[in-house]
Amino acid sequence: MRYYLLIFLIIIGAILSCERDDICASETETTPKLIIDFYDISNQENAKSVNHIWVQGVGNSEPLGDYTGNNSEASIELPLKTDAVSTQFSIYKDFAINNNGTPSDPDDDYVTGNEDIITITYNPEQVYVSRACGYKTIYKNVVVSVTNDGDNWIQLIQSVDDIQTVENEREAHFKIYH
Repeated sequence: MRYYLLIFLIIIGAILSCERDDICASETETTPKLIIDFYDISNQENAKSVNHIWVQGVGNSEPLGDYTGNNSEASIELPLKTDAVSTQFSIYKDFAINNNGTPSDPDDDYVTGNEDIITITYNPEQVYVSRACGYKTIYKNVVVSVTNDGDNWIQLIQSVDDIQTVENEREAHFKIYH
């Protein structure tokens, strides 16, 4: 009888000590991307898409996501570095790929168009989400500026809020006027 009681207590103890699975739900917010909307400089209330846009990180030869086609974009999402205080992107308007006279060799191809380089500076902060999801990074005191190259298509950059913090991906953080 004691044997059955001991087995029963072990089984009850095992059941009570079980925890639910630690799986990070897909709806859980993770490190957000910076969202930039494009607007018309001559009529600042109107959104204005950028034609033939190409976006890539400075120092990176690969384009960023879907921003490589002949489409027009009214908004872009930019991932920021979590281990640095600034990130730079090259944004080309009216881009084209120059095959350098060797169409069969893509290794020497390069992007042409009106390139503007934006620099995003910020203070990254690690925030605990949960045991399953770990930490995410939010960005405080975000500032976006454009390098003046004498031929900028980006005319003005404005923060949506006075003190810009990037904590979610549900709304735009900055506006670029062109």
